[in-house]
Amino acid sequence: MIRTIKNSYHLIQALLANIKYGFPSRSLNVIGVTGTDGKTTTSHLIYHILKSAGKSVSITSSVYADIAGEISDTGLHVTTQSRWEIQKNLRKAAQKGCEYFVIETTSHGIDQFRVGWVKFAYSVLTNITKEHLDYHKTYENYLKTKVKLLSWAQKSRIVNKDALAFHDVAKILLAEKKPFVTYSLHDDANYVWSDKIKTTLSEDFNHENIMAAIACCREIGLTQSEILKGVRTFTLPKGRLDCVYDQDFKIFIDFAHTPNSIRKLLGELSKTKGRVIHVFGSAGLRDAEKRPDMGRASGEFADIVVITEEDYRTEKFQSIAGAIIKGLNEQGFTKAKTKIPEIKQYVLKERRQEAISFAVSIAKKHDVIVLTGKGHEQSLARGKKEYSWDEYRAVRKALILKQ
Repeated sequence: MIRTIKNSYHLIQALLANIKYGFPSRSLNVIGVTGTDGKTTTSHLIYHILKSAGKSVSITSSVYADIAGEISDTGLHVTTQSRWEIQKNLRKAAQKGCEYFVIETTSHGIDQFRVGWVKFAYSVLTNITKEHLDYHKTYENYLKTKVKLLSWAQKSRIVNKDALAFHDVAKILLAEKKPFVTYSLHDDANYVWSDKIKTTLSEDFNHENIMAAIACCREIGLTQSEILKGVRTFTLPKGRLDCVYDQDFKIFIDFAHTPNSIRKLLGELSKTKGRVIHVFGSAGLRDAEKRPDMGRASGEFADIVVITEEDYRTEKFQSIAGAIIKGLNEQGFTKAKTKIPEIKQYVLKERRQEAISFAVSIAKKHDVIVLTGKGHEQSLARGKKEYSWDEYRAVRKALILKQ
């Protein structure tokens, strides 16, 4: 009841923002990208392909906003901007002559009408797995919220046929008589992966993101050669599968913070001669239900796990870690009893810098250290305060200490 009242207020605010800025989305081809995982990479792929094809395009994502060539930060822990900020940016892009505008869109952004009254031309759904159940309460509510973005699209709806939720999504769209197109890496779909696609990205989950962008850009009307050129020259945005050290051992920084994304990421990176050392935590006051599954996902592929902070806010770190440990225990992990953990053991290091330094200190030749959960983010939430944080700087400091 309270949320319904709040969202009614948000809807009115969205309408007022549209009125103030003159319903600017009507002058643009707005592309909405949503999904549990892959939103950021897919958004930036579409943006890059359009830009490399000579199109005038703007974007707002969790990494940054580019409004008609003007780059800015989108804020701490922000993916979809406020309804006022979005409308202001849409108008600026329209006034500057942009033709396309890509919006990375979260379920919160949809439900709270941050994108209310935005006229979406195209919508892309990457996948849906259990997430944000603290807010949506049930997976069914979460799924229906995500599908709303597809329903709103005026020109084309693009759906991942390989996603576990595909049949549920298709059922809703068919019931609403909303036509859609599909993409796949291997199945019968409107757009299917082929050997003609050349990319520096080798992971299946990134190939899915590439297919989402290809499908969207083909629906827009770009030629195959324009699209393939964009895919070929694309590099991942900051904090996405970012190899920041590659000598005797490797260090990767990635924003993965869901069981699904951790499972896919570690599944790819575990194809190594050495050990996988996974450093991660889980955000406080956010979807506690997923924490054991995050532990399970890590335990499936990691050899050593270092549990640390990831914005614990007003929750106790030990409580968050305890839930993760339940999942690790199911995978046969035990707490390390010596300074140097053995295979299938975990350690707790509450301070993230200490955790990263510890992982680097125990790394051997051919090992892979994977730091997940923070990526590009510039702060750590402890209590009710945000503390400055830079994952990249933390790695540099850890490497200096190892020397």
